[in-house]
Amino acid sequence: MSISPQAKLQIKKLVRELRSYRAPHTEFVSVYIPAEYELTKITNHLAEEQGTASNIKSTSTRKNVQSALEKMIQHLRLFKKTPENGLVVFSGNIAAAEGKQDVRVWSIEPPIPLNIRIYRCDKIFVTDILENLIMDQHVYGLVVLDRRDAILALLKGKTIIPLQKTHSEVPGKFKAGGQSAQRFARLREGAAKDHYKKIAEYMKEQFLPLGNNLKGIILGGPGVTINDFVGYDYLTGEIKRKIIGTKDLSYTEEFGLQELLDKSEDLLADEEIAIERKIMTRFFTILRDQPTKASYGEKETLRMLETKVVDVLILSESLPENTIFDLEEKARQGGAEVAIISVETREGVQLRELGGIAAILRYEIQQ
Repeated sequence: MSISPQAKLQIKKLVRELRSYRAPHTEFVSVYIPAEYELTKITNHLAEEQGTASNIKSTSTRKNVQSALEKMIQHLRLFKKTPENGLVVFSGNIAAAEGKQDVRVWSIEPPIPLNIRIYRCDKIFVTDILENLIMDQHVYGLVVLDRRDAILALLKGKTIIPLQKTHSEVPGKFKAGGQSAQRFARLREGAAKDHYKKIAEYMKEQFLPLGNNLKGIILGGPGVTINDFVGYDYLTGEIKRKIIGTKDLSYTEEFGLQELLDKSEDLLADEEIAIERKIMTRFFTILRDQPTKASYGEKETLRMLETKVVDVLILSESLPENTIFDLEEKARQGGAEVAIISVETREGVQLRELGGIAAILRYEIQQ
């Protein structure tokens, strides 16, 4: 399920504010309510926590926790039922001065169904789960195979999500009595081919529906097996084009997936850099051939953002976080895409030296 830029920005804005607060003691309350969960159960639980908080020795901490819980309970009573995707609520005393009170409450419906329930009282608001919801939805396909087994999985961030296993009927190395060596070898070879065809079919079924969210596929297994599999016409052209690399592995199944991930860190880093280089190459080509269709530097690019002619806003990761956030919001208002570029490439360094801000425009703008 895709998340709209508006929803992402709304969450980023809330997280940015919540992360700016810190309590002197464990006084900030964070609650994550799953989709379809009964609100009355949550309010009853919070009321119980209010009672438990009466045992807190520190008068100010006790008062702050109970006030935060009361504020949250009153806020939840405004809802007739849990919103469709669940609800995330935060409450706490954000007054900086000791002994002062400014108890506030925030709530947001997540952009996708929430499947986790959390109650936590801490010195900071728990925002990491909310942040994870809007992480890049792109994934990599992982395939580990040998002549007998195979497993397909997705890599999302650093998390491996197994999808499908398959097992071949390739006979063992020792032939049954009475069979000729040649006939046995043919049986083994035929079964291996059927196994490879099945893997290729599963790859097509599992990976192609992901469309542009699939950034690439990495294959792992014994070197000879991988060469046999890739070297013949088992894979369709569309799948073959998605393969970004192969790795020689010692293990199969789940252990093999982890080994594949461990051995592919350089490959994944190179892939991210390749994507960044592609964006920067496009920008520099346009700047050279159609200079009035590109801009760089803060002042000029901000002017282009204000007039809503930016197609792709390109920002260096070296910029302050607040600056990136503010520019992302301006880009969204003008319907522009945003690309964050690292400084790990020559092109990324060039962007930083140009002021860290550049843009590809929708059409040429005469100065």
